Amino acid sequence: METGVVVKSVGIRYKVLTGSGSIIDCILKGNLRVRGLRTTNPVAVGDKVKLMPDKDKTSGVITEILDRRNYILRKASNLSKQSQIIAANIDQAFLMATITMPETPVEFIDRFLITAEAYNITSKIIFNKTDLYNPSQREMMEDMISLYSKIGYECIRFSVKDGGNTEMLREKMKDRITLIAGNSGVGKSSLINLLHPGLNIKTEEISSYHKQGKHVTTFPEMYIMPFGGFVIDTPGLRGFGVVDMDRNEIYHFFPEIFRISEGCRFYNCLHSDEPDCAVRDAVEKEIIALSRYRSYLSILNDNNLKYR
Repeated sequence: METGVVVKSVGIRYKVLTGSGSIIDCILKGNLRVRGLRTTNPVAVGDKVKLMPDKDKTSGVITEILDRRNYILRKASNLSKQSQIIAANIDQAFLMATITMPETPVEFIDRFLITAEAYNITSKIIFNKTDLYNPSQREMMEDMISLYSKIGYECIRFSVKDGGNTEMLREKMKDRITLIAGNSGVGKSSLINLLHPGLNIKTEEISSYHKQGKHVTTFPEMYIMPFGGFVIDTPGLRGFGVVDMDRNEIYHFFPEIFRISEGCRFYNCLHSDEPDCAVRDAVEKEIIALSRYRSYLSILNDNNLKYR
């Protein structure tokens, strides 16, 4: 019996990096596949597992999934299941966003950030493709950086094309497990190629007509970085549905809303239409950004949320 970490998940087949540094192709032990989990994937990239290798140690069977330190979920496209685990046991997440080619919706950013907050994953935002922006787009980017920086999220201006700030990113990712996420076409795989040129991960140009990316990365994969640590590349996300959260606790994961909520008249205020709501008052005074409040209301009314 050996232990290892899942570095790639393709359907019901997995690649597992063992303690000795070898990568073994694995399948799941039968009863692990039918354990009634509420996710589409019982095993995710980043999972620590126990496995039984065969005699030549080129393939094996995963016999146990060890406890997860954390994980990040999204609503699954398969309606028969509730959610999909994107990755597990993450030290930090970098959300890549772009102002154009394609445009990253603000609500998408907020949904990702609150999901990471809920599972205690530190997030940073990389605003990529700065070389493409005209003056109005650059102003829009700076407004978003100002907004999220005030909330407490580190924001990084970046251009895969000119490679500026690449060394800074290497230093921030050194010896850590970093998830890189974002819409299709924002430059996730291109960034990883910059960080580790030997990987040559496939990328494609953005459609000039649709201004959206294609799903070049089809399965999550964890890469060993030459400077130490791991980076997880993820398929492009068209949307980010929030799952497995209590409706009464959503505001806890918006740091600026949570701080101001202490001033509400009612301890169980949902900040929608209750009287003497400090949060709504802060929105009217522009202390809380209207875009963030709209994202909060959208998530609050999401049908996937639980009710007490």
